[in-house]
Amino acid sequence: MIISIASGKGGTGKTTVATNLALSIDADIQLLDCDVEAPNAHLFIRPMFNKTETIYTPVPEVDAQKCNLCGKCGEICQFRAIIVIGEIVLPFPELCHSCGGCVAVCPEDAITETGRELGVIRQGQRNGLEFIDGELRVGEAMSPPLIRAVRAFTRPDKLTIIDAPPGTSCPVIAAMKDTDFVLLVTEPTPFGLHDLKLAVGAVKLLNIPSGLVINRSDIGDDKVQAYAQEVGLPILMEIPFDRRIAEAYSKGEMIVEVLPEYKEKFQRLYHNIINLIE
Repeated sequence: MIISIASGKGGTGKTTVATNLALSIDADIQLLDCDVEAPNAHLFIRPMFNKTETIYTPVPEVDAQKCNLCGKCGEICQFRAIIVIGEIVLPFPELCHSCGGCVAVCPEDAITETGRELGVIRQGQRNGLEFIDGELRVGEAMSPPLIRAVRAFTRPDKLTIIDAPPGTSCPVIAAMKDTDFVLLVTEPTPFGLHDLKLAVGAVKLLNIPSGLVINRSDIGDDKVQAYAQEVGLPILMEIPFDRRIAEAYSKGEMIVEVLPEYKEKFQRLYHNIINLIE
């Protein structure tokens, strides 16, 4: 089973929920940090990394000796990642989505593919918990290919928990797509409610079962609860605004280790998810 933990906005506690849930369940688990633009789950899990792999994505390379300047490569590319200007073919690797269309339509076999570095993937362990994260190369604009590379490590024989990026754009979709359940994390503030609505809309488009965790649940107002009831989004857990939790977070410590009573609460959260899926 794959559980993706997402949020409409950053700073709601998504990583807190993902890491503490992973450490609370007595099962073979792997935690994938797919927030590749700013991975931080490792700061709390503190795994022993044993492997680092550089990830590349294919981009076009043009052989000017073979090219007849027909322009078919530019016609098929929807992202203008390769164009013909006069007697020059200009590839723009940063815009390329690695679809391979330009290679397929070239009548002279003048286009081959070379690799553009996306970032790195790290693999590690902590007390039997398998941990994998990705870190996007500085200056790289497209994170979904690296997110898909992290997700390629998903093992069907393990429970997989995915820490998704914040927001509702392409990176989040790449992290949530083809998962069994999406656990949304929000906060009871106007910004939290606004972005939660966007996230709920994205999950509905993907047709994935979902539930809600409200972090810092005793601040703000009850509009998030009212909205969840209105759209039929089950509230599976509420985490209060607790100074002890904030102190643990500031030190990079796990809630379930500093406050052992929360381990049972996160276990209950997991069983609530199982009941919704079944």
